[in-house]
Amino acid sequence: MNRHAVLAIFRFEMSRFRRTLWQSLVTPVITTSLYFVVFGAAIGSRMSEVGGVPYGAFIVPGLVMLSLFTESLNNASFGIYLPKFTGTIYEVLSAPVSPFEMVLGYVGAAATKSIILGAVILATASLFVPLQILHPGWMIAFLLLTAATFSLFGFILGIWANGFEQLQFIPMLVITPLTFLGGAFYSIDMLPPAWRTFSLFNPIVYLISGFRWAFFGAADVAVWVSLGATLGFFFACLAVVAWIFRTGYRLKS
Repeated sequence: MNRHAVLAIFRFEMSRFRRTLWQSLVTPVITTSLYFVVFGAAIGSRMSEVGGVPYGAFIVPGLVMLSLFTESLNNASFGIYLPKFTGTIYEVLSAPVSPFEMVLGYVGAAATKSIILGAVILATASLFVPLQILHPGWMIAFLLLTAATFSLFGFILGIWANGFEQLQFIPMLVITPLTFLGGAFYSIDMLPPAWRTFSLFNPIVYLISGFRWAFFGAADVAVWVSLGATLGFFFACLAVVAWIFRTGYRLKS
């Protein structure tokens, strides 16, 4: 293990985060506050509880996951795309750094940024509603696994993209709609049977459901199903990354 190379990549990526620290931390705080004003005040006044959980507290796991998805994708995709765009990726590829060490540095930094922002959003939410986490160990496990999975997915996206338009296509037009339709602000049990069945084909449902179970002990999908779906997505992303480095797809051209 070339620890110096991993730390060098990690520190370089984290330095970009520190340069925009104020913007990176203030933006999620303001966004979370606006979500609570819109959803908590407007909708919460009409729907006091969901499954025995106050609506304001019910939407907190969805808010954290929404931020975790988008930030992990953006951090990881930009982290690998910018070296490709500027040509400095060839310096990393020619250095004595293995593909595993390279991925560990980029993905580790992206996941760390996302987890920090998730913690900030969780702290902000606690100012609006009282929070009780029934399974803190599971909550941390789902948080780490989701951040790592979507950072890997973002790494793949950054290699695949040929321009900034493609870089934004998946997060804005695929992940965000799936998150809003995946039970981030409601329970899929509230939907008609046909729509509930349709929602089960949305992979985001399982990620949010498992994370919500860690808070309240109840969810739309069994926690073991959610964990299995998250692990399946994680290993699928690992397989794609391994294939990319084995073939050099859009990495050495």
